[in-house]
Amino acid sequence: MDPLTERTPRVVSAVKLLRAAERRKTGRFLAEGENSVTEALAAGHVHELFVTDAAADRYRTAVDAAQRAGARVAIVTEKAASRLSDTVTPPGIVAVCDTLDVPLESALSARPRLLAVPVEIAEPGNAGTLIRVADVVGADAVILAGDSVDPHNGKCVRASAGSIFHLPVARERDTTRVLEALSDAGVQILATAADGEVDLDDADELLAGPTAWLFGNEAHGLDPQVAARADHRIRIPIRGRAESLNLATAASICLYASSRVQHRPPVQDRVSGPIT
Repeated sequence: MDPLTERTPRVVSAVKLLRAAERRKTGRFLAEGENSVTEALAAGHVHELFVTDAAADRYRTAVDAAQRAGARVAIVTEKAASRLSDTVTPPGIVAVCDTLDVPLESALSARPRLLAVPVEIAEPGNAGTLIRVADVVGADAVILAGDSVDPHNGKCVRASAGSIFHLPVARERDTTRVLEALSDAGVQILATAADGEVDLDDADELLAGPTAWLFGNEAHGLDPQVAARADHRIRIPIRGRAESLNLATAASICLYASSRVQHRPPVQDRVSGPIT
């Protein structure tokens, strides 16, 4: 069978998923590259796989997995693969997947202990990186509050390195509703602030409890009114000459600090022998 071209209706329909409006309308999005496709297949979210001849040989394991899963696999031309991609160098393998975001209530239903809550995050690469960090530290979910980027944006999916398929991601435009839902779920709310009243180095007692970290917009930070709603404002100590941290770095530090405390064994388990 001849490869599908950029004019084939199936390819044309899939290309439309590069637009946020089409993703909202259809409930589907594109995952591009071996890593994302492999994780999408493992999570059972793939409907269709487009792959070039060269990529089919290179990523044979992923193609075989798609066929075993019952996904529709189609060989496409290099030009079609380019149209399906939003990268400079298309990898030649793209999956059509179900969108992943869950309702806010679902993200909070399982008594979460650690949540990442970026507020009005705008840059898809930062959103994907934050999702990846949340996955690394064992967070229970990521909640995108306010007017935030679509997590199904291609750059966000790639930056997550497959983590977007590993943990719940919720979106809620009403930030006040997010804050109220967190409090109702018994989760303390912490916000990063340069003038915070608690130093992160001294926050272990706070971090031991169920925690949602608020992170602000890349350009403007966290809205003062939103920060004021937090139970505590936490200051990350800066001991060098840098004035501040970017969003992804600050999130990494704070989420790791919480994870370190929450996964630390009880004192008696850390005592290796009798004290003499």
